[in-house]
Amino acid sequence: MKRNVLIFGSIIGVILIFHIIYMVHLMYSKPDFQSNDVLGYIFLFGVFSLVFFGVRNYRNKELDGFISLGKAFKTGALIALLAATFYVVFWLFYYYLYVPDFLDKYIEHVMLEAALEGATEAELAAQSEQMDQFKSWYQSPFMVVFITYMEVLPIGLVVAFISSLVLKKKPETDHK
Repeated sequence: MKRNVLIFGSIIGVILIFHIIYMVHLMYSKPDFQSNDVLGYIFLFGVFSLVFFGVRNYRNKELDGFISLGKAFKTGALIALLAATFYVVFWLFYYYLYVPDFLDKYIEHVMLEAALEGATEAELAAQSEQMDQFKSWYQSPFMVVFITYMEVLPIGLVVAFISSLVLKKKPETDHK
């Protein structure tokens, strides 16, 4: 199981790292870009679909084609956790060492996008309050870690659970 977790978790983690580098670059170079949350979640589900292949690989190559729901979920969850940990550790170094002004750029992007979508003054004020709260959370490295895990880990766990439901397979027993 360790081998599958390391291989598939690392692959997913590296893809997530490249994605965040691209998104940060986009935010710095073109703050008025139109983001799309639906496409973002589709991307994350697509990347985390590799969890399915990691669990299937483990089941077929190491467990003779059989795996329980619990073991399948454990394997998938560990793959997702390793990938999310790659993402979080990278983000901590990247944020604190290379883009410490990221929140300013992010808030600028969010506010500009809300204005372009036709938000009223009251909606912009509410959005600004939310962004101030978010910025205050980012003052604590522990909250940075928590928020960053929450960006990707829940999706990975959902995919791990769905994968375990699809891939679980018990050995057939003879009834004579």
